Amino acid sequence: MDSMLCDELLQEIFTRLPSTPSSSSSSSLSVSLVSKRWLHVYRTSKTTLSLRILLLHYSVLPSLSSLLSHYPSLSSLSLHISSSDHSDSDSALFDRLLVVVSSACSTLKHLRFLAGPVFMPSLISLSKACNHLISLTVSLSRPLRFYWVASFPCLKDLSVYVSGGDGVDQNRSFDDFYRETGFCLEDGIDSELGLESLCLSGIRSDDSGVGWLWRSCKRLKKLQLKSCSGIGDGGSFSSFVDCLKGLEEIELRTCRSTVDVVLMKLAENCDSLNSLLLYDGGSRDGLLQFLSHTRSLSTLRLQSCCLVTGDGLRTLGVAMSSGLYELALINCDVVEREPGLLSTLGQNLRQLRKLDLSYNEMLNDKELIAMLVSSSYLIELKLRGCRRLSNVSMISMSKSCKSLENLDIVNCCGIDAEAVELFVMNSPRLRRLEVEENKISNAARSWASHKLVEAVI
Repeated sequence: MDSMLCDELLQEIFTRLPSTPSSSSSSSLSVSLVSKRWLHVYRTSKTTLSLRILLLHYSVLPSLSSLLSHYPSLSSLSLHISSSDHSDSDSALFDRLLVVVSSACSTLKHLRFLAGPVFMPSLISLSKACNHLISLTVSLSRPLRFYWVASFPCLKDLSVYVSGGDGVDQNRSFDDFYRETGFCLEDGIDSELGLESLCLSGIRSDDSGVGWLWRSCKRLKKLQLKSCSGIGDGGSFSSFVDCLKGLEEIELRTCRSTVDVVLMKLAENCDSLNSLLLYDGGSRDGLLQFLSHTRSLSTLRLQSCCLVTGDGLRTLGVAMSSGLYELALINCDVVEREPGLLSTLGQNLRQLRKLDLSYNEMLNDKELIAMLVSSSYLIELKLRGCRRLSNVSMISMSKSCKSLENLDIVNCCGIDAEAVELFVMNSPRLRRLEVEENKISNAARSWASHKLVEAVI
């Protein structure tokens, strides 16, 4: 059989192996044990690779280079370091590691390099060796410099994690750097970057250098800010406002000190925003003002936002009655504080397609059912961790949500196997069900298999 399968046919078979993490590992092990030929063909055909280095040392570099040489077709690479105990002296090692990746993987289009903070010279080397990169994730140390981004001609998606304190500027002077690399860096000259998606984590209000990035992002569609206490120093603010104008999607995660300012500027300067995710942040007045002025949202996701008010959500419900397609209120105590809120939202937001009420532990059947009776177009419903829900809610779902395709009821203690079985039998469009294994009866398995429902345990 082995002699009958040419390399090209083997490659085609390998590309069709399961892609989920557990099944992918099992498939890789099985293939590698067949023969050296199969292992070689599998490696040469593999386009995606994720590596985790337990402990980084200079002795690892040759081994990593040798390993990567076996994967000539890689287009996506993710590299992590398990040990978080690093010092400033490790910076040179991180740079060397990035140079190894640059030298061995010239076909890369997507790179997640989360080994440790790197500096401008190694990033410029990366841009020359991997000039087709579309997506890049890296970690930087202060002081921040972003001029290197202009050296990546195809870059559309950039994620930067800022670590450490002020540190030592190892990016060298502009003149020295130009002589060594041929790449011109001028503080006063802006670029027009092709970035469409930008994620910044750990930015402070005293970080200089961020203003250049804001000024150069003329095509930004998606912005993510994580654990940011600011958006750069004083000169960065007006530039930040300019880059909001064409924004379509924004995520603000744990940015308590700056979220209200960002929301205010979004309401004043952005007419194209259709998606907002807010995690752990926002004052009552700030969020209410934003919800009162926005009219274009199709997706609103609020998670662990203890200050969100029912008034703000009711205002949104009226304003977005025909436009909001996805709503998430995850671990938001407004669901508990405001009886009748979900009923009002259901009556106003009749076009909802996706609803996520996960981890609202005090959510009861009455409140949920009052919303579901008006949500006949739902195709996705997530109730993970809603411990007070019972079989009554499942019965209501099967009656009111005939279009439901995806349901998550993991850790819903009051829902038993019998209710799950009846729901599977009476849900004509169900395609994915997330629930504990002990709540799937043999009859439910049979029905799920017959209706091609994926049961995720």
